[in-house]
Amino acid sequence: MVTIENEKLKAVISSKGAELQSLINKETGIEYMWSGDVAYWGKHSPVLFPIVGSLKADTYFYKEKAYHLSRHGFAREKIFLKDQLSLDEAVFTLTQDTETLALYPFAFILRLRYRLDDNQLTVTYEVSNNGYDELLFSVGAHPAFAVPVVEGTDYDDYYLNFNSTEQLYRWKLQDGLIADHAVPLPTQDGILPLAHELFYEDAIVLKHMQSNRIAIGCTKHAHGIHFNFNHFPFFGIWAAKDANFICLEPWCGIADSVNSNQQLTDKEGINNMPANSKWQRSWMVECF
Repeated sequence: MVTIENEKLKAVISSKGAELQSLINKETGIEYMWSGDVAYWGKHSPVLFPIVGSLKADTYFYKEKAYHLSRHGFAREKIFLKDQLSLDEAVFTLTQDTETLALYPFAFILRLRYRLDDNQLTVTYEVSNNGYDELLFSVGAHPAFAVPVVEGTDYDDYYLNFNSTEQLYRWKLQDGLIADHAVPLPTQDGILPLAHELFYEDAIVLKHMQSNRIAIGCTKHAHGIHFNFNHFPFFGIWAAKDANFICLEPWCGIADSVNSNQQLTDKEGINNMPANSKWQRSWMVECF
């Protein structure tokens, strides 16, 4: 484990999956991350790479060869090299190996950078193509925030507040794949009240929404988070059945559709990087 902290926040990250385990407000003692209770879901904030979501039949084709990847890819289960740069910043690095090349025939460097500034944690995904060919990839975040965060409050006392009041449309999942139609998400003035029932049909999947900030708030106290993200074309919102957390998931990539032809080059949301190039995206969480 690596711990970074400043006067206001303390974060703990595991080298397995470069996964954020804990984010505590040192002034209030509030833990903002989900506990990882295995009775519901045993993770905290896995990185999704080199795919986001499920592949049709767990299979994709590249250069006329079939490859098999399970949901969300392999990075979340790999051990990253860790480098604590300072008291409040750390970097974790993963590169291809024999095991990954059998599943995913690309050279890559994946770095996760964690940095604290005042009451904000910034998480940056850096992808480099260190090969001689193209690099096709997706990256997604999957942080699970605890709800409730204050004793005496319940899950349905909390809500999500989008910074755009547009009508949002939920793309339903069929056996983990994106259905061919969307339905309106029941928001009012950018507010989505939380209820366990929202996730009884799996995740809420959104495409190309205007919002780039979502707050988790409560009707009974003033504590919560502002979750900021930019240049992520897809977004997932999820919780395990009846579990006390909410995942806010900015994605550069998305699960296969039910009509996918399974060709990696045609995959919706896939990123294509030429050799000797770099790619970067960040999300930030402000704790209050």
